[in-house]
Amino acid sequence: MKKSIFAMAAILGLALTSCSSDDNNKDENKSSFVLKVDDLKGNINDGVVTLDPTQTYTLTGGLVVKGGATLVIPAGTVIKSSATAEATSLYIAVERNAKININGTAAKPVVMTSGKANPAQSDWGGLIIAGNAKVNTGDNGTSEVGGLSYGGNNNADSSGNINFLKISYTGSKYTAEKEYNGISFFGVGSGTVVSDIYTFESGDDGIEFFGGAVNATNLTIINSYDDSLDFADGWQGTATNVYIKGVTKAGVEGSTNAKDPSGAVPMTNAKIVNISIVKGGATFLADEKAINYKEGGGKQAYTNLYVADGMPAALTKLSTDAGATANIAAGNFTITDYTFGASVTTFDGPKLSGKTSGATGAGAGAELPSWANWTK
Repeated sequence: MKKSIFAMAAILGLALTSCSSDDNNKDENKSSFVLKVDDLKGNINDGVVTLDPTQTYTLTGGLVVKGGATLVIPAGTVIKSSATAEATSLYIAVERNAKININGTAAKPVVMTSGKANPAQSDWGGLIIAGNAKVNTGDNGTSEVGGLSYGGNNNADSSGNINFLKISYTGSKYTAEKEYNGISFFGVGSGTVVSDIYTFESGDDGIEFFGGAVNATNLTIINSYDDSLDFADGWQGTATNVYIKGVTKAGVEGSTNAKDPSGAVPMTNAKIVNISIVKGGATFLADEKAINYKEGGGKQAYTNLYVADGMPAALTKLSTDAGATANIAAGNFTITDYTFGASVTTFDGPKLSGKTSGATGAGAGAELPSWANWTK
């Protein structure tokens, strides 16, 4: 009898402990944020906020995921910017120590776009993510837009994941020097998973990396007003499978540090693997090229590069600062395996090696590669 009583007490104790643990977990995930479908804005200060993929949300101001909180965006979710709010007030930002989990699929991507009847470049800001990874501009910088603090010493830091995201009509501007990109990564670490992004009609860059060590795969960047892909401030990442079309300025712009192009540490060390750069129907601005190697340049290694016919005669635009000149002389700017269209006739700057024809770039030369079919 005593044994039975002790056994029952033990079971009851375990049950109570289990319930208490479950309740604590639920409380930890609960957020004080009030989610409104037609008025998506404000600070997510705590817990986990999950959007409803059956709804179309209207972004009416800045939506900021604060440190310690998480925003989950399921497959098929649509977010449209307000048609009437000031364009620079419309953005989604993720602070250091916060997470965003964009869980799109090829069949049901997450969509962030303009809510205007006739959408255009710069209708709203864009997506800004800040992390704790190393940048060569200091450990506590402030993002160009969004006012986020970023940078640190954790190159393996995670800000969550981005999978199958279509982001369109971004790039609103405060001034010519202060403007949003489609997606900006500020000091984001390699623990962040980034795959299958489609940026369309950005009023500035399509995607830009400001330092950090995040890698990215399957990037489709179409019709960016400024540079399509941009990296700076000591980025230590790899971009694999990049399809760029509709080039106005540089297809790729890469630098190491604007203020200290010779001595900033860490030096940019960028690897771009499988990339196509196609002019498309955009009007190319004077003196711009397929690749702009600037402000120290750093280490830039391109593998399997396809530059389509119709691009300018000179492959590169080269900075003449001491850092860039020294890095070129040291062989830190390389292209291995390449195909250049007939219009591209001069190749100053990079060290060329490997196959001189037959490189398919992103996968199909000038055509949209099969991995990007979901963007159609």
